Amino acid sequence: MIKNLNSALVVAVAILVLFNMPARAQDNAGLFSGGYLEKLCASDKDGKEQVRGGHTACQSYISGIIDYHKLMKSLGTAPGIDFCVPNDAPMKRLQDIVWVYLAKNRVHEGFMASPAVALALFEYYPCPQPKKTPPKRRK
Repeated sequence: MIKNLNSALVVAVAILVLFNMPARAQDNAGLFSGGYLEKLCASDKDGKEQVRGGHTACQSYISGIIDYHKLMKSLGTAPGIDFCVPNDAPMKRLQDIVWVYLAKNRVHEGFMASPAVALALFEYYPCPQPKKTPPKRRK
């Protein structure tokens, strides 16, 4: 009887844990704060990453922001912060741009990182403004 009770208790606990895990995971699913991204992007004075594997996560996050930005532009949706990163820009350079921006702009530390990435990229890679032609004069 005790053996069956222990087995039932183990199964009940396992079920409760499994059903609660997705709810907890969704609370912060995909959320990178500016402070967290800064830590992932950080390098020491010799250029070595501060967090093991951090450069991969940092560069992937930045790449995702750029890809989404390009997708929105291709669909005709005007982004609020329009940046134009050249296709040949090295990811390490983009990582350094974002890292320095986050280090200098602590206001993003507790907020989601995506707007900070867009602002950092906009500072270095603003889109060229179309030249306005003066209106033609009537005769």
